[in-house]
Amino acid sequence: MQVLERGKYASAMKRACEAVRLGSALCQNVQLQLKQAEAASKSDKSPVTIADYATQAVVAWSLQRGQGGGPLQMVAEEDSEDLRTEEGASMADRITELVNNAVAAVEPGSNLSRQQVLDLIDLGQHQGGPEGSFWVLDPIDGTRGFVGMRQYAVCLGLVDQGQVVLGVLGCPNLPVEPITPEQGEAGAAEHAGEPGYGCMFAAQLHEGSFVGPLQGDAPWQELQLTDHSDFSHIRFMESYEKGHSDHSFTAKLAKALGITKAPLRLDSQAKYGALARGDAAVILRFPNRNYREKIWDHCAGAVIVQEAGGIISDAAGTPLGFGRGRWLDLDKGIVTSTPKAHAALIKAIAQLVQEGHEPA
Repeated sequence: MQVLERGKYASAMKRACEAVRLGSALCQNVQLQLKQAEAASKSDKSPVTIADYATQAVVAWSLQRGQGGGPLQMVAEEDSEDLRTEEGASMADRITELVNNAVAAVEPGSNLSRQQVLDLIDLGQHQGGPEGSFWVLDPIDGTRGFVGMRQYAVCLGLVDQGQVVLGVLGCPNLPVEPITPEQGEAGAAEHAGEPGYGCMFAAQLHEGSFVGPLQGDAPWQELQLTDHSDFSHIRFMESYEKGHSDHSFTAKLAKALGITKAPLRLDSQAKYGALARGDAAVILRFPNRNYREKIWDHCAGAVIVQEAGGIISDAAGTPLGFGRGRWLDLDKGIVTSTPKAHAALIKAIAQLVQEGHEPA
């Protein structure tokens, strides 16, 4: 990992990679064994599995273990409220078992209690903001993809004084070679653990963006985007789930810009890693207008794209602000692309909106 162990946040990067590897291994095991009974529904109706909770606990445990004292400051998606009820006891026990199995691989003989695991999950309740340093975790970004045996990512970022300073993505189902629309999401989980599958993306502010194997010690490859201005040669990515992005609006936008290639639709922040290595040149995200983006949905991926030479903003061209708390307040959506494409995308979006073609 020598290429990543440099710069101001080298120690934090090492700990982040260790935590994401541990969480990704847990997810890999659970996805292949996932049972319908182990999926529940949170109050906002998004799916959640035992793996979301267990991964959050394992990443928190790993980060806390590596920092050598002091409270862990972390903004994360899950909390243990439902697991502390009588109805949630059996799920809490299963999560505790998963966590202890994962932890034993690093610290043999360790045995966390249910209470300790629930307390680890609740370390993610930091409120964020413009001051101090804190981790930002989405234990499984793309939970629908996880449940559907498609792509997902374990996403961990570090924010310091309101700025994202490092990000790590663990993408267990992403092929090492560029992914194509023909591959898409079909059978993504079938190859998990096989040679040629499983990627980790990592970036540190002002130190570059890299991709390497999710597990193992193969060399890291530095990423540098090739800029694009001819939209006839550009492929764009968007969410697999229509509820996560307005496919109708993106189709109109693609037509207006002369994009003719079929979109590449993937779940999760795996898209940010795929863009950083050049699988596509644009990511478009236009969720339901009532949806409020959270910082953990984009924190890790944003710095990976930016350090590879890309630009990420809301649909009006305003940079994303990760120092405002747990939420991102955006104009209509998120646009990520190579630099030459970005201004044209923002202009075309404004033109479509002016013509009455608002995203749903």
